[in-house]
Amino acid sequence: MVSYGCAKIQPLLINLMIVFPNAKINIGINITARRPDGYHNIETIFYPVKVYDALEALPGNELTFEALGLGIPGRIEDNLCIKAYHLIKKDYDIPPVNIHLHKHIPIGAGLGGGSADAAFFIKLIDRLFGLGLSTAQMLDYARQLGADCAFFIESKPVFAYEKGDRFEPIDLDLSKYHIALIMPPAHVSTSEAYRGVKPVQPKRSLKELITLPVEEWKNYIKNDFEESVFKNQPVIRGVKAALYEAGAIYASMSGSGASVFGIFKQKPDLSALQSSNEVFEAI
Repeated sequence: MVSYGCAKIQPLLINLMIVFPNAKINIGINITARRPDGYHNIETIFYPVKVYDALEALPGNELTFEALGLGIPGRIEDNLCIKAYHLIKKDYDIPPVNIHLHKHIPIGAGLGGGSADAAFFIKLIDRLFGLGLSTAQMLDYARQLGADCAFFIESKPVFAYEKGDRFEPIDLDLSKYHIALIMPPAHVSTSEAYRGVKPVQPKRSLKELITLPVEEWKNYIKNDFEESVFKNQPVIRGVKAALYEAGAIYASMSGSGASVFGIFKQKPDLSALQSSNEVFEAI
């Protein structure tokens, strides 16, 4: 038996109650236009990577949220998992749940960790209570929570556009490469990052560029946030340079930062980066 307080769960049911939200990286970001609603239209490639949180939900007497691991800033009621619960509760008479989150995906890293937790929570609640939600329904809930949240419902490589919440599937498999993810001791404000970017339509869409050999990406695929973020956060620029020095065939900041990833043909020696940064093997 596994016990949490007074709730006792049979081991065979544990797989219904625990999920492992994964992170994502952005391969290129083009900021194409400012929208009337205050958001921006973008185009990017979302690619899932093997860095995980652990998320559990158990039926309880009241809605609770407990987090271990990395500290999560902000009020509990603003957590996206709590917001996801209330969205579903409006449409389905689900009981309260006790939410347990072990946070491992770096926060404020451009990796979508909070969005992943919310999307996986939607899938977990659907499974736990047998709601029978369709993929379209889950995507609709997720889009109400955040621009990239919907990606994690299926968590497959996509070309994302508009606010980053509309997708086209792409044929992209990086499993033969090694992806290293570096989180430097830096923080990037998303709103500040957007203020440093002037929207422009790219000459070639990422949907086309992503079909090029990975070895050619560094000549064509860019992250529009990097220019302004690197000016304010030279440590992030330094991490990208260090990844290329270590043999990366492509390196980029993910999202608006602060994490940087490198794609390698062989497992690299990143010991020089480990003393002052968090280093993850993402694939």
